[in-house]
Amino acid sequence: MEFRVLGPVEVRRDGHRVAFSGAKLHTVLAALLLAREEVVSDERLCRLLWGWAPPATVSAQLYTYISRLRKILGAEVMIDRRPPGYAMSIGNATVDLNEFEKLALAGREALIKEDFERAGELLRDALARWNGQPFANATEYLADAEAPRLTEARAVTLEHRIAADLALGRHEQITGELTGLVAEFPLRERIRCQLMTALCRSGRQADAIHLYHHGRAVLADELGVNPGEELQATYRALLDGTLDRWPGSAPAARAGARPRAAGPSAGTPAMLPPDTVDFTGRGPELELVCRALTPDGQGAGRPRRVLVTGMAGLGKTALAVHAAHRCQRHFPDGQLYADLRGPDGTPQHPARVLRRLLRALGPTDDVPVTDDQDQLVRLYRERTRGRQLLIVLDNASGAAQLGPLLPNTPEPAVLVTGRTALPTVAGAHTVALAPLEPRDSLDLLAAAAGPARVAGAPRAATAIVEHCAGLPLALRIVGTRIAARPHCTPDRLARRLADPVTRLRELHSGDMDVHTSLLPSWRALEPEVRAVFPALAALGPEPFPAAEAATALDLPEAEAERLLEALADAALLEVSGADEWGQPCYLFHPLVRLFALSLEEGRAAVPGERASRAEHNRRLTHRP
Repeated sequence: MEFRVLGPVEVRRDGHRVAFSGAKLHTVLAALLLAREEVVSDERLCRLLWGWAPPATVSAQLYTYISRLRKILGAEVMIDRRPPGYAMSIGNATVDLNEFEKLALAGREALIKEDFERAGELLRDALARWNGQPFANATEYLADAEAPRLTEARAVTLEHRIAADLALGRHEQITGELTGLVAEFPLRERIRCQLMTALCRSGRQADAIHLYHHGRAVLADELGVNPGEELQATYRALLDGTLDRWPGSAPAARAGARPRAAGPSAGTPAMLPPDTVDFTGRGPELELVCRALTPDGQGAGRPRRVLVTGMAGLGKTALAVHAAHRCQRHFPDGQLYADLRGPDGTPQHPARVLRRLLRALGPTDDVPVTDDQDQLVRLYRERTRGRQLLIVLDNASGAAQLGPLLPNTPEPAVLVTGRTALPTVAGAHTVALAPLEPRDSLDLLAAAAGPARVAGAPRAATAIVEHCAGLPLALRIVGTRIAARPHCTPDRLARRLADPVTRLRELHSGDMDVHTSLLPSWRALEPEVRAVFPALAALGPEPFPAAEAATALDLPEAEAERLLEALADAALLEVSGADEWGQPCYLFHPLVRLFALSLEEGRAAVPGERASRAEHNRRLTHRP
């Protein structure tokens, strides 16, 4: 027989639920179970059943409830009258609360011993005993008296399990869960610390800083106190740049972590961002990138150069970082990484990037504090010559920026991401990313939101996938928002995304924003190309040839085609087949089209602008 109190109070015999009803009967059973074979006084039972207003027939009613329980539970369970109350012996039966406490204790002991793998398993097993709010079908008096203690025990066990996952480097895998837990327990500083740590290790320092300041405001508003020492220490570590470290190789190895086949030495650079644990899709593209980076992927003596291109939000960085982690064993001299785009979206100057890479290649004393780019390039190429390095250059903007960052010997491999083809990367394997297929889109949404949340609302999930149009950034934003709102169904968000007028505003979460991700591509356009961008989007969601664009813009066809090619080069437009005369057709990604029309909306507020708000809304809603 099995008893359950970590959720609705239940009795199960041979795996089947024993049927009995009534909040008061469930309350008596739960009170006897919680006493662990000790006597529960009539007075306590009375308070748990009726609070401070018991009926005149208390003794008779208590006797009735005990008699009914004896009949339901049978001879396997003994309920004895022991003045001043009753005691229950359950024999060989189990209680989920007892199992939870044993597993949680064993998990904490494993955590203290730094056996993180076993600690995580034990603590997960403990939490699996929970089935909802404790005593959900008992009286409010019992819930008020006992549920807070059990809820606190569950929260502490969650914190310990998350600590084990963080020690094993699973920060990206648990970020969504932690976001929901912070919403559920806004005053628990340790859970907030853990989410700050996970965000920082996932390269989301701005979100981690925002989370701290939000927590400080919540503590001040709700309790009138400042953050405790642990939260303040986590914030200081975030600012010092030490929060992205986790327990070293010795504890991880004891926990069963798999060591790298050819790990770097103490002075080897290891600058790669954390891998994306829930990386989804892109199987053929991933194989292409990995094959081109491996030493036998190119002919002897030929440089290994790979270029990943595609519009903003397609997951170029995620693919590049995932491939780089997968290929680490081929680069025993280390891995370098540089984001070539600044926090404001503008290209970083090559000299600044070179100084950072040179400091990673060491020694730092030899790195000149100078803007003499030629001197920096010479030293950089000296330090990379002959070394089996993997160099990841993310968000390259053009040849002038990228050229100084390329080694001049074939040993280092270079993986570049950019929104357009870059002629500087001569002989590179180019991998052009397209939007995800619906199946992969659904998998990514489930990975970000939680499989159970998506499986529970299949129609809403399908609608969300359609509205996101295969853009991984949009899918991850929606998934993160769903995970952060455990009590909000995906259906509501699907309905909000259904309106094209407001869709882009909904595709925002923390520092992830579809509109913001597209802005650098738009700002990099020539003024004449920027000027025609919204008007071209107004042509509709279907492919169109240069002749149709020329008519809409009142320009010669050759000039219109030049502008279209400029947009295609900026990954804001794509070539999509040909018309009946063999002329190329152009197509907007649905979210890029909404972005372009939102720019037109902003201009419509200026006096003299031809397009009205009503016309803008008509164009947005004219979609298949």
